[in-house]
Amino acid sequence: MPRFSREVEDVLRRSGWLPGRRVDLARWKVSAAEFTWHSAAEVFLQEFGGLRVDIDGPGITCAREPFEFDPELAVGEGERFAELSALFGLGLFPLGEVGQGEFFLAIDEEGDIYRLGAGASRYGVGDLALGHLVTGVAPERLGPPS
Repeated sequence: MPRFSREVEDVLRRSGWLPGRRVDLARWKVSAAEFTWHSAAEVFLQEFGGLRVDIDGPGITCAREPFEFDPELAVGEGERFAELSALFGLGLFPLGEVGQGEFFLAIDEEGDIYRLGAGASRYGVGDLALGHLVTGVAPERLGPPS
């Protein structure tokens, strides 16, 4: 069974991704040192870091929006990430942005990917989340922590 649907793979390849892609994280380890790195963030960014996916139009349950995987886009927002991590009991690390920069993308220690604004919404784990971002599947809004 293929890792991605044909549509998702085509979009990722047009954006510069190839199977086996490996990005050196050294630059981001320095520039994004205000955040707590974890293995899920490292694994994801080694493969997808630096990609900018320019898509738009109608999606499955929401509009397709461009997104970019670059943790430097969240530099200066360490306190915000720490607050949301504490609020939801998650170790959130910045992956980049979605839309026109109005939402951050983040990943937790389990590999779930989130859209962060005033609150948090979950796209799912790794490849599933990528599929949702590309095809326009709305993330699941997290309710207030219990």
